[in-house]
Amino acid sequence: MPQLQSDIDDDAGAVNDSRTAEFAEAVLNGLAHERRSIPSRFLYDEIGSALFEDITKLDEYYPTRTEIGLLRAHGTEISECVGPVETLVEFGSGSSRKTRLLIEALNGLATYVPIDVSETFLAEAAERLEADFESLTVSPVLGDFTKTRVLNGIQPHRPLGFFSGSTIGNLNHQEAHAFLENAAQLLGEGSTFLIGVDLEKSLDVLIPAYDDAGGVTAAFSLNLLARVNRDLSGDFDTDRFAHRALYNARERRIEIYLESLADQIVHVLGQRFDFAEGERIHTENSHKYTVERFQDLAARAGWTPAQVWTDEAELFSLHLLLLP
Repeated sequence: MPQLQSDIDDDAGAVNDSRTAEFAEAVLNGLAHERRSIPSRFLYDEIGSALFEDITKLDEYYPTRTEIGLLRAHGTEISECVGPVETLVEFGSGSSRKTRLLIEALNGLATYVPIDVSETFLAEAAERLEADFESLTVSPVLGDFTKTRVLNGIQPHRPLGFFSGSTIGNLNHQEAHAFLENAAQLLGEGSTFLIGVDLEKSLDVLIPAYDDAGGVTAAFSLNLLARVNRDLSGDFDTDRFAHRALYNARERRIEIYLESLADQIVHVLGQRFDFAEGERIHTENSHKYTVERFQDLAARAGWTPAQVWTDEAELFSLHLLLLP
């Protein structure tokens, strides 16, 4: 059975801040279930965030380059659709590589508010963007973008939200609906929202994007176990687990697992977990949409679909939503 929060906090000083305590609780609860899992947000520590940036540069990983192509091709049109914008709020900003293209296209932008769990990425992005855009004020928010309720005292008027990379696909449909509702409350009436959404496609294209030949995605997945070892006194042998990317046709999503390669015993914060050969830890989903299905989801969360841009091969889409 998982430990209570008070027990976790007292375990040999291994848990010493609220974020680590949240990680500990999620790992212990997730590993205790029959269908073991660890939430995907914990993939993105400093090392994981850097590895994900490496993934975005892979030949197999089409979403980043396709979305960048859409922003380059349609940046002016996007700016015309949203009109003058004083504040840009980005959910899960990462390195803010794609954001630069949007900032260059927007008219009247004065403040950029990136929200991310990686303090290093936030600091580096803020430094680069403030150096390159002298009139831009960067006000980073450190935290989970799905739960953010305030923006460091900023109360933007009719801001533009930006959620790139099809990260919304990592959320199940209930979570995605809740996120869109929360974003509406955070951004407020009269706001606009630009969201990258990955589209359904051939498995010949889809599977390699999540299981590249060079093993970068595998290293990203396995870093989660290494993080458990680093932060939660774990003793996972990462050589005895393997990255698996499978497509669930019924749910229309890629599912990512870490699979045990042998019968083995693992400890986390002093608790024992027995793994059978072939047993898996579910770490991530990546849902794929049609344009119509995503627009329906957005509408049910209170947003009005206004415009959509797709590439010629219809691999990826950018959706502009309005909040009346």
